[in-house]
Amino acid sequence: MDQVPGSSQDAQSLPTCYRHPDRETGIRCTRCERPICPECMVSASVGFQCPECVRNGSGTGHAPSASQPRTLAGGTVAADPRLLTKLLVGVNLLVFLVQLSLGDRFTDRFDLIGRAWVPELGTTLQGVAEGQWYRLLTSMFLHGSVMHIAFNMLSLWWIGGPLEAALGRGRYLALYFISGFAGSALTYLLAEPNQASLGASGAIFGLFGATAVLMRRLKYDMRPVIILLVINLVITFGWSSIAWQAHVGGLVGGVLIGYAMVHAPRDRRGLIQYGVCALVMVAVVVMTLVRTAQLV
Repeated sequence: MDQVPGSSQDAQSLPTCYRHPDRETGIRCTRCERPICPECMVSASVGFQCPECVRNGSGTGHAPSASQPRTLAGGTVAADPRLLTKLLVGVNLLVFLVQLSLGDRFTDRFDLIGRAWVPELGTTLQGVAEGQWYRLLTSMFLHGSVMHIAFNMLSLWWIGGPLEAALGRGRYLALYFISGFAGSALTYLLAEPNQASLGASGAIFGLFGATAVLMRRLKYDMRPVIILLVINLVITFGWSSIAWQAHVGGLVGGVLIGYAMVHAPRDRRGLIQYGVCALVMVAVVVMTLVRTAQLV
């Protein structure tokens, strides 16, 4: 940030966010007057409030009928802003334990495959083209190794929590699953029909894309997320065993949905946000139908 000549003393005197001491801010909570950064600001009917005042809103002198504070994207502020991220990590870990317990037969039943013979599952053709559309979803919770799930879950924990807090639970969940579906659909469309694919990477790349959009919206330093994204893309295209289609599909879906989430005007917020989600899902269905028509 550029400084106006002669204003260095003012810049040095700016307080730092009480939750993020490394961030200077000129905004204070309208209830308790603690300094808060853009990530912690919760829009209220008048000014902004900190998360603690929002959670403990009763007895603060505000009328019960006052409009409920919202996140940056218009979602409801939750007492635990990482709850869904914790649940998603837990479900992925639980499914991985089931994989280890039941073996390849379980994984072959639920991974993403277009159309192929899978001896472990019998003598009939298996895959999405055979009507097993559930594989587009279930493959998002399967992983091929300890390293695979460890990397994905660390990424989910690192970027998922802040994004969930910024978007709100409903919007965050829509972003996660629709990005995952976009990754699965592009993989189904472009990959060889007998090439099995699995992993939460599509959904996580969607979170990466939305995080980049959010950081730009808040005017944060984008270099860390850009560097991390470039490293992931290099790995994506540098290893032959990685389904790059899932990463690209999830990333594109996440950027589109993320942009709608944080840039939609307040008076048409819900219509634009969920309208874009619906359009991405339409693209998912179209890709799936086109590929199925090619294979059947």
